[in-house]
Amino acid sequence: MSGRSLDGLRVLVTAGPTFEDIDPVRFIGNRSSGKMGFAIAAAAAAPGAATVLVAGPVALDTPPGVERVDVRSAAQMQAVVEAALPADVYIGAAAVADFTPARPATAKIKKRAGGDGLVLELVRTADILAGVAAHARRPRLVVGFAAETGDLEANARDKLARKRLDLIAANLVGVAGSGFGADDNTLHVFSADGARVLGPAPKTELAGALLDIVAERLQRPR
Repeated sequence: MSGRSLDGLRVLVTAGPTFEDIDPVRFIGNRSSGKMGFAIAAAAAAPGAATVLVAGPVALDTPPGVERVDVRSAAQMQAVVEAALPADVYIGAAAVADFTPARPATAKIKKRAGGDGLVLELVRTADILAGVAAHARRPRLVVGFAAETGDLEANARDKLARKRLDLIAANLVGVAGSGFGADDNTLHVFSADGARVLGPAPKTELAGALLDIVAERLQRPR
């Protein structure tokens, strides 16, 4: 089906990392390539969904038919996502930084003679996914992602319940040939009443399979 039942709906997708600036030349980031989120946006737009892609700093081409908004930080991504609501479906595939420097320097931080190191004070970023799930204009379906290094199902189900999501797609990172930066992956998709495993397969195929599950959920009686 590959998302055909999303035809005519509005789909909002986030993808890639966020970069949290320490000073004008340094930042805190992560290894997300954005490939999974971009594949999801492409798979949603192809059959006719009005698709908005909010992308962190990545070097990927915009999929055909997708409206793309580029951002850098978690705060910027949150603002764009909230402005893009309402939507029928929200898929939070971005690897949003959990912390950001409390006071980014306005000039490059210099090494000091005799200095032993640098201490950074970090503060929590806004929880974009939980915010969308609790929003007054909550989408009909809210889908999260979880990149885990262990206890995959327990951690994913905890996030599913705690953030009040409809679905969560979890994968293990640090596994050769999958996860951040790779073209292939394996997704474990959990809901309150079930679980499915997708892959291993190319991310382009996984995107279509995930959207099939999304379409099935949308067809359930409310």
